[in-house]
Amino acid sequence: MLTRGMCVELARHNIQVNGIAPGYFKTAMTQALVDDKAFTDWLCKRTPAARWGDPQELVGAAVFLSSKASDFVNGHLLFVDGGMLVAV
Repeated sequence: MLTRGMCVELARHNIQVNGIAPGYFKTAMTQALVDDKAFTDWLCKRTPAARWGDPQELVGAAVFLSSKASDFVNGHLLFVDGGMLVAV
């Protein structure tokens, strides 16, 4: 809702407001969860992609939203979550 609300206020000033909603990604900060077999099993069963995300998989979304290709995209929250949102 934050991106949508800010879009309504700022679009008239030619300011785009979009966001990326990441799912579970394997990073140094999540390593303890990655190493927790029970949690990883739960994650793989709950996520259609059935795996942890790789941080590199966020790059395309970030590049798109910061490029001219997204000039008419505003108020959007782009989920990069392996399908977890639609499976919940």
